[in-house]
Amino acid sequence: MAGNDPEHREEEEEAPHAAEDEDTGAHIAPIVRLEEITVSTGEENENVLLELKSKLYRFDKDGNQWKERGTGSVKLLKHKETGKVRLVMRQAKTLKICANHLVTPSIKVQEHAGSDKSCVWHATDFSDGELKDEMFCIRFGSVENCKKFMETVEEIAESQVEKEEKESEETKSTAGLLEKLTVASEKKEDEKAETEKKGE
Repeated sequence: MAGNDPEHREEEEEAPHAAEDEDTGAHIAPIVRLEEITVSTGEENENVLLELKSKLYRFDKDGNQWKERGTGSVKLLKHKETGKVRLVMRQAKTLKICANHLVTPSIKVQEHAGSDKSCVWHATDFSDGELKDEMFCIRFGSVENCKKFMETVEEIAESQVEKEEKESEETKSTAGLLEKLTVASEKKEDEKAETEKKGE
């Protein structure tokens, strides 16, 4: 009986292992060649001032109710060149933008009446590709995160007011200098015209 022969069993066990280790020399090339693509998030020229996990809601005026926009990280991003700050929030898994607007001096963040972990504000949002006036509510995991968010947004809004005032003062002083230059150049032209008349 060959089935009970121990030598015969060892040969059968070695045969499958030998087939796995055997190199056939075949080279299989991929059917499709994928190239690496750099994806731009639009956040490359911005510094993160604040990033917190949260859940965002938008008030639906037609249905007169709050609708969930997404769960993810809300970021306050400051542009390196312009100094403008915007609020951006992406959904956690899909990375779809659910909020995208500038933090302007007119933004007032208030604590939500129903929860001390939530706050509400109005903004002109651009997350859907067009500017819309929206009312947002954001809920955090802790009261501390909510307070931190509210304080940071208020500080940014105040700094934007100061920046706008400074820019308007600079604009006025520049306009004044230009006016003086224009008046001075007009006087020189008048004097030059008078000397030319006298010379004739």
